Amino acid sequence: MRTSVRTTRSRARRAGIALAAALALSLTAACGGGDGGGDKSGGSGNGAGDGRESTVELPDLKGQKLQVAAVWTGPEQKNFRKVLDEFEKRTGAEVGFVPTGDNVATFVGSKIEGGAPPDVAMLPQVGVLHQFAEKGWIKPLKAEAREQLEKNFSQGWRDLGAHDGEQYGVYFKAANKSLVWYNTAAFENAGVSEPKTWDEFLETAQTISDSGVPPVSVGGADGWTLTDWFENVYLSQAGPEKYDQLAKHEIKWTDPSVKEALTTLGELFGRKELLAGGNQGALRTEFPKSVTQVFADVQEPQAAMVYEGDFVAVNIGDTEAEIGQDAKVFPFPAVGESSPVVSAGDAAVALKDSEGAHALLTFLASTDAAAIWAEQGGFISPNKELDTSVYPDDVQRDIAEALIAAGDDFRFDMSDQAPAAFGGTKGEGEWKALQDFLADPGDVAGAQRELEAAAAKAYGD
Repeated sequence: MRTSVRTTRSRARRAGIALAAALALSLTAACGGGDGGGDKSGGSGNGAGDGRESTVELPDLKGQKLQVAAVWTGPEQKNFRKVLDEFEKRTGAEVGFVPTGDNVATFVGSKIEGGAPPDVAMLPQVGVLHQFAEKGWIKPLKAEAREQLEKNFSQGWRDLGAHDGEQYGVYFKAANKSLVWYNTAAFENAGVSEPKTWDEFLETAQTISDSGVPPVSVGGADGWTLTDWFENVYLSQAGPEKYDQLAKHEIKWTDPSVKEALTTLGELFGRKELLAGGNQGALRTEFPKSVTQVFADVQEPQAAMVYEGDFVAVNIGDTEAEIGQDAKVFPFPAVGESSPVVSAGDAAVALKDSEGAHALLTFLASTDAAAIWAEQGGFISPNKELDTSVYPDDVQRDIAEALIAAGDDFRFDMSDQAPAAFGGTKGEGEWKALQDFLADPGDVAGAQRELEAAAAKAYGD
């Protein structure tokens, strides 16, 4: 059985209000980061190496080599490398990084079946964590990692890393996936303000379009972005109980609630003048470009706003735009009673039962490791003991504080709870069905049939 965080509609509403209040604060500082790196001669397990007092003891691993596999590339990989550098400094181990590509389950599964798995993998889909646990491919946490986890993480995040009562995963990186980022110049030139409801969002988009700027940038070439669009609309409109049922395939994708959500999403996708490049342009746009075309040219953007999580800050960092001045953010507009709160995350799991693998999981569960990446930006930690002053700007600090304040009052990304064949494979399952829907938003019934056929196959129904 898949673990899901249970909550009520009123709790979800409180979390959304907390997020909205946090994002309404003054947004003044730009996203920034340091050089990182560090001496790799270590091995004592003491000292944070950055002026902070170490909170976790690590073993001497001098002479040992580890390999970590994760989806991250570009700036995210560079920032995670700084975390691994600190682990190397403290333990004396050598840690190599292997990028998995989007199909993490396929990549890691092939390595396991080939007899050469990495020591640790970062799994972005909780459904994959459960599948790997059922196959016996991942190892339960040792006492040291569990101690850090119990001290630093709420029950909801611990539950997401567990299977059949055994703890396997450490959610090192979280994401708030209910945010819309916008170019402030485009909003000012069109004379619009941040919309709070879906109807206001569509009206705002039309006004921006009339001003001569394509309003919404959609990274449709990456199917996962489309699952996120659907999930936010569905959670806000259908409510958390239905969301949980659909996530576990207890109701079918042919359910009327899915029809209603797709019809609502079609109010945006069905108006090509509201999409940068139209529907076909959106289908050719990969996620990084969906962000940079909003912010690369601050005064003459190719689009006015882009929906996605807090990690958009990383891609904004590739432009000259300043977060808090040129780039601001508002909560995903309320379709139903309240704005949705959808989260996601990457769980570190051990694929080898080695001292080095378990030491790395212990480190990743500590505030020490979380602080290193948090300082660089484009990262939100679910570690509730992390001092949020380490975040580089008010935007990310407010998002992180809102996530922690929500406690267990959130919903985890639905596609990440599904079997990988449905919710996490490029060109298949939900990704492909929603890309087909973006190409033809008028065919709601056809999209539902395609989604249900893929889900039934993946869930084994």
